[in-house]
Amino acid sequence: MVLGLSLPAFTLVHVIISLIAIVAGLVVMFGLLGSKSMPVLTAIFLLFTILTSATGFLFPSRELLPSHIIGIISLVLLAIACVALYGMKLSGVWRPVYIVTAMVSLYFNVFVLVIQSFLKVPALAALAPAVPPAPPSGPVFAVVQGTVLVFFVVLTIGAWRRYKPMAFV
Repeated sequence: MVLGLSLPAFTLVHVIISLIAIVAGLVVMFGLLGSKSMPVLTAIFLLFTILTSATGFLFPSRELLPSHIIGIISLVLLAIACVALYGMKLSGVWRPVYIVTAMVSLYFNVFVLVIQSFLKVPALAALAPAVPPAPPSGPVFAVVQGTVLVFFVVLTIGAWRRYKPMAFV
């Protein structure tokens, strides 16, 4: 039981939170490319990404896992993103700080989605088998994760160059 839910029910809630964070984050990312602020969707993205990282720590574990390290880094990045956005209002250097920290947090969420997809979707698992406790591996998995990384690097650089908010919050 986790927070009064069975482990499968808690896992489902965690996955739904993660998917909301990813979808909202992708919309926000493309909004940044068009220099659109989208304050409500940005708040949803940040909140649900924080919830995703926080709920990840509630899964039963006897040791510090790579997922915990990603969660810790993501929460630190999200704290910085929130300070840059809500505290510093994206002024000066805080605009690129927000873009990079928010987009790296989104990337981490997508990175974990890809890993989980290769672990849970039988067709993908067949392409990149995992030997527990190791994550999936192999050329197909590497190409997919590499493509995701390049996608995020290119779009983050694009957002850095193009996002010039008139006023936010």
